Amino acid sequence: MNLKRLIPDTITCCNLLCGSIAVFLATQGAFIAAFCFILGGAFFDFFDGMSARLLKAPSPIGIQLDSLADDITFGLAPAMMLFCYLRPILGWWALLALLMAAFSAIRLAKFNVDERQHDSFIGLATPANAIFWGGICCMPYAMLAYDWMAWVLIGLAMVSCWLLNAEIPFFSFKAFGREKVVIIGFLAGCVVLLGFCIAKAVTTGHVCFALFSGTACVLWYVALNLLLACMPKK
Repeated sequence: MNLKRLIPDTITCCNLLCGSIAVFLATQGAFIAAFCFILGGAFFDFFDGMSARLLKAPSPIGIQLDSLADDITFGLAPAMMLFCYLRPILGWWALLALLMAAFSAIRLAKFNVDERQHDSFIGLATPANAIFWGGICCMPYAMLAYDWMAWVLIGLAMVSCWLLNAEIPFFSFKAFGREKVVIIGFLAGCVVLLGFCIAKAVTTGHVCFALFSGTACVLWYVALNLLLACMPKK
């Protein structure tokens, strides 16, 4: 038995456990706690690949396990959060939110076989989508003062399903050398958004506004990439 290979796989399983706990917490209406476990899963997801590279212990099983864990943490968990968040208003129509879990699985499967996605993404990455919805579902129900707002969120969920598998390039931090100006501009915008949301959380006493900063940063990320995709190529 190669003990080196057990370390990345163990970290991946921690990601999967975080996602599973997040799903359970979502069913209990504990959306803030569920989102925290999604963020915990993102932490483990970052380090499983890094540990595999540092230990020089990649494995085909590890690649597949990573995708399975990601679909639970970044696909099913945010989809379940949105379903449980909207069900008191939409009833069983809220099941449409679970389509995000299916489209996240498709996106992860495509990533495993797409040779173009070594240092960038084609389509929105599942962790970014999960952070977007996690922040929204942590907001108070006062945001849904009108029933039509719940349907707007369902519509946005369908847009997310499309973005996950759209043939649109999204930059990643792995391409810092090539996209330095863009990434620095993105990070500068994130600092502004984080500062605004944290200040709002402090002045109102509601931690949900601080968690919403992730949603704001993902919106900025998507908007920036769509803008770059519309610009003429040099």
